[in-house]
Amino acid sequence: MLFNRRLYSRLSDFDIRYYLNELLKALDYCHSMGIMHRDVKPHNVMIDHEKRKLKLIDWGLAEFYHPKQAYNVRVASRYFKGPELLLDYQNYDYSLDLWSFGCMLASLIFKKEPFFHGHDNQDQMVKIAKVLGTDELFQYTRKYNIIIEPRFLELIGRHTRKRWSRYQNEKNTPYISADAISLLDNLLRYDHKERLTAKEAQSHPYFKSLTEVTNGSYPNNQNLNSNNSDSSHK
Repeated sequence: MLFNRRLYSRLSDFDIRYYLNELLKALDYCHSMGIMHRDVKPHNVMIDHEKRKLKLIDWGLAEFYHPKQAYNVRVASRYFKGPELLLDYQNYDYSLDLWSFGCMLASLIFKKEPFFHGHDNQDQMVKIAKVLGTDELFQYTRKYNIIIEPRFLELIGRHTRKRWSRYQNEKNTPYISADAISLLDNLLRYDHKERLTAKEAQSHPYFKSLTEVTNGSYPNNQNLNSNNSDSSHK
């Protein structure tokens, strides 16, 4: 099953952690093979909820990573583009996929799809800046010598970083935890070098509850028919 809002809306907190961890396994595998996916988004994630299997699909924008190589920034879907793409920084790496993954995490726990909803690429950057603030954005651009055109700079403006609690409400509270926010903070970072890798993210406390899965059974007696080694490396 491809992206299905009805399925996504009824996933339990445990389901979300489970499938996100499976997606990290897929990303870790492709990154270990030297490949950037460059289009991570819900529509490219297939879920068989009955068998608890996940596959990451659509490798049309995938590319082998070579250090110091300049890459095309016209990749990824707008709502999941990292700041590096929106600011035309071509020397990006695997961490681009982790930004996109972080956007998915934010959408799932805050029940806001998409979380950053820009009307075009410049507006997408503005939407990000309004959440993460501009102080760290400008630190990032200075560090990597990224030049923002004056008109774009004026459009971005100045913003303070917002607290994640601002996006919490009665509907999404069951999905929000200190661990979820901690993981989000370590993924949605302007500086791509500071984001967790797929392997590091799998070890985050947010996924600790997955150790409750034993003897092929889900909590609450739900069947777990998938084999972890079969998770979406295709």
